Amino acid sequence: MGFFFGGFEIIFFLMFFLVFGMIIFSIIRSVSQWNKNNNSPRLTVDAVIVSKRSHNTRHHHHTGTGMGHTHYSTSYYVTFQFQSGDRMELGVDGSEFGLLAEGDRGKLTFQGTRYLSFERDHSERAI
Repeated sequence: MGFFFGGFEIIFFLMFFLVFGMIIFSIIRSVSQWNKNNNSPRLTVDAVIVSKRSHNTRHHHHTGTGMGHTHYSTSYYVTFQFQSGDRMELGVDGSEFGLLAEGDRGKLTFQGTRYLSFERDHSERAI
């Protein structure tokens, strides 16, 4: 066979490089977003919480011994609306998610796409 690959080897190497490329792309995109957030100004603006959502994922790993391990994770998101009518969805941690309620008004502090805090205005509630 010499320098020529069979069909299986070509498909194997194409899939390997495709998966490897996707991993590298994902790492570069994450580092780029992290850097962009770090270079963005910290802003504090009036906002209303208009919605909340969570996203559940399940990962199952086989160990090769017939045993497996399943990992569950939940990501939490809150959508804020500004006085201009613009909306922004930001990821928050689970403990913060539980403290925030739709309709809450207050001061949102964020940096780029990074949620920093929400200070509720206790004097009124959105309708």
